[in-house]
Amino acid sequence: MGEPAVAAELYINRELSWIDFNRRVLAQALNEHTPLLEQAKFSAIFSNNLDEFFMVRVASLKSQLEAGVTSLSDDGRTPLQQLEAIQEKLRPLLDLQQQHYRHSLKNQLAEYGVHLIDYANLSNRQRQWVDHTFQTAIFPVLTPLAVDPAHPFPFVSNLSLNVAALVRDPDTGQQQFARVKVPQKILPRFVEIPSDLSGKRPKPVFTAVPLEQVVAFNLQLLFPGMTIEGHYFFRVTRDADLELRDLEADDLMEALQEGLRKRRKGGEVVRLEVADEMPDEVIHVLMDGMHVEAQDLYRVNGPLGLDDLMSLLAIPLPQLKDKPFQGRTVPALARAQRSHLDDGSLKEEDFQSIFAAIRQGDVLLHHPYDLFATSVEEFLNQAADDPLVLAIKMTLYRTSKDSPVVAALIRAAENGKQVMALVELKARFDEDNNIQWARRLERSGVHVVYGVLGLKTHTKILLVVRKEKQILRSYVHIGTGNYNSRTSSLYTDVGLLTSHTDFGQDLVELFNYLTGFSKQQSFRKLLVAPVTLRKGMEALIRREIDSAKAGQGGQIRAKMNALVDPAIIALLYEASQAGVKIELVIRGMCCLRPGVEGISDHIQVVSVIGRFLEHSRLFWFANGGNPEMYFGSADWMPRNLDRRVEAVAPVEDPRLRGQLEDLLDLYLSDTGAWHMRSDGSFEQLQPEGDAFQTQETLIKRWRGGLPSAS
Repeated sequence: MGEPAVAAELYINRELSWIDFNRRVLAQALNEHTPLLEQAKFSAIFSNNLDEFFMVRVASLKSQLEAGVTSLSDDGRTPLQQLEAIQEKLRPLLDLQQQHYRHSLKNQLAEYGVHLIDYANLSNRQRQWVDHTFQTAIFPVLTPLAVDPAHPFPFVSNLSLNVAALVRDPDTGQQQFARVKVPQKILPRFVEIPSDLSGKRPKPVFTAVPLEQVVAFNLQLLFPGMTIEGHYFFRVTRDADLELRDLEADDLMEALQEGLRKRRKGGEVVRLEVADEMPDEVIHVLMDGMHVEAQDLYRVNGPLGLDDLMSLLAIPLPQLKDKPFQGRTVPALARAQRSHLDDGSLKEEDFQSIFAAIRQGDVLLHHPYDLFATSVEEFLNQAADDPLVLAIKMTLYRTSKDSPVVAALIRAAENGKQVMALVELKARFDEDNNIQWARRLERSGVHVVYGVLGLKTHTKILLVVRKEKQILRSYVHIGTGNYNSRTSSLYTDVGLLTSHTDFGQDLVELFNYLTGFSKQQSFRKLLVAPVTLRKGMEALIRREIDSAKAGQGGQIRAKMNALVDPAIIALLYEASQAGVKIELVIRGMCCLRPGVEGISDHIQVVSVIGRFLEHSRLFWFANGGNPEMYFGSADWMPRNLDRRVEAVAPVEDPRLRGQLEDLLDLYLSDTGAWHMRSDGSFEQLQPEGDAFQTQETLIKRWRGGLPSAS
């Protein structure tokens, strides 16, 4: 191995940087200006993020430790040192989350008629109703599992919530251990109790008791004739990363299905969460039975698995949620909506096809502010039904259930068009969903392929080929986000609709690369990983360095999910030392240290966390006064630059580039943004202010309350 791209002391550990990101997510839950049910949502997201972090990242480090890996991370730590640092950084955050739930969220929700009650605090009428519900709706699905010489320790599935019961046989005096799995995957985590049983006036809006407590306080029915001496809750997290060799397409499908079966059962235990009051002897039974190491034990002073707080968003109290937001149809496509013909809001003579609209000029999309349904889905739907359309090709990385996108592809195939879908089977935690879509598409006559050997296809591209006046014209959509109807209203993403020949030809050749044996090494407009993206980005950064050294100034602005790649970080340090002004908007992990004297004085990093998940990637370079703007699916991470198929595209229309420049201005001036210090920590300069200033500004602008800078 050669010298590392960047000195260890100038590189922030990626796992610890991720925890800092999740700390910022938790901060939204703790922020008193966040509506109460949105506080519950952010707390749930914090927990859900942690589950995946343990299943993948912690599991990987533990595997390295067990394999005796001696190589150091880019910041100079062994796997063991990283695991120890993770625990040290994480445990205080878990305490903060529980304190917020027990002492703030529950109490404030009660003021609005939302009562999350412990079983021990139920009234007699409420307890009678809950016990009856247990007997009729919960008891039949439970399976108590004893542990004794005749019954080995039962397998405890991944992310399951469980009751550890201590029971004693009154005849023999022998104490025994049993495990009962709480069925929170098939029953609501919070068992709602009729409000009229509360005896309160006015009647509460929502009253509920945790499902695990309902099970625990009715254990006598599961163990008749035995004495219940104690019950304690625990939750298990297992290694859930799929280790796959890239095989032929059919073999990959089979390997994935086998891997998914193993994941459902789960790999090695990487975290054991137990209720704080659980006695040491019960903990030892669990640790011995599941081969849990001491450092993987987490005592929790409060309910386990707070990701289930997400269900509280269904409570009908709009004043405790963000104001509803419905995006708009981008003006360039307003006359291209077939639904407006159907409802009479658009006359036949005023309608133009979406293809005609795109021919008039490139269309920039910014979701969720611009509706996905009236842009990307409308584009695909019209393509599916247009007799002049000959072929449709697209990538599917993560798509929604009952997907309108998939339905349009199927309809297009049924209409006799050549339809190709590249379904990425290895999209983590969406593998099963993607296998089902792939099979459904194949049965409908769609050509389904699974990508390039050894690479994950992450790019978001869509190509429509249309015959116009005996000439084939290509229409293209390139985006930063998945073709997913559900997440398009929750994530911020950028996309471009264009009919420019160079873009169309690039996508034709890129799809050939994805589906055949092409070894394409260059493209007209696109920067494509793993072929040209890394070299292209490095060249763009070096051009700014050369400009600064020549006394012409230099400036880089970029927005992405994560900045991890050591070589890019080293180059940014070099640029800063040459005098290039660098402004970065990084939502998640950032392994670069900004503001280090003599190293990164000219680098500023901010992070924006808001009601929508920031997902767009933008790259702007001053280019000596002739700015260039790019967008695409790739972060500055080794996996995106080297191990995935990605596409990053230029925005050449000055008007559209101006809109994205305006957007970067908003992010960089957001008073609610988090500013990164050189030690890797983040500070919110105005924590009591509006935490979503950029997003709220955009919402107001799209509603017509503010003028657009462009």
